[in-house]
Amino acid sequence: MSKTLRSQVVLALVVAVASAVCFADSGEATYKAKCQSCHGSAGVPNPGMAKMMGIKAVTDPDIKKLTVDQMSAVVNTGKGKMKAITGLTPAEVKAVVEYYKSLGK
Repeated sequence: MSKTLRSQVVLALVVAVASAVCFADSGEATYKAKCQSCHGSAGVPNPGMAKMMGIKAVTDPDIKKLTVDQMSAVVNTGKGKMKAITGLTPAEVKAVVEYYKSLGK
């Protein structure tokens, strides 16, 4: 394999890995920026917030049974006292929902 071709293959692998890491981190970063203040850093709201806003923990059976699509719809349209979260792409919404769901495992 020529040196140039080898360099291109290595570069392609680095870019692919960096993209995967960036995508994985984007859900966490979005959660921390837009969701954590109400839902808690570990997906468990503080008792006062839970009572005031009617927020359930990510480990609650009613929350665990929701699909990514159902949770994404709530992020996009709001529900109860939660207002819609605006300014996110569909990919960002999916990433943040998947990150949130991972907190309950």
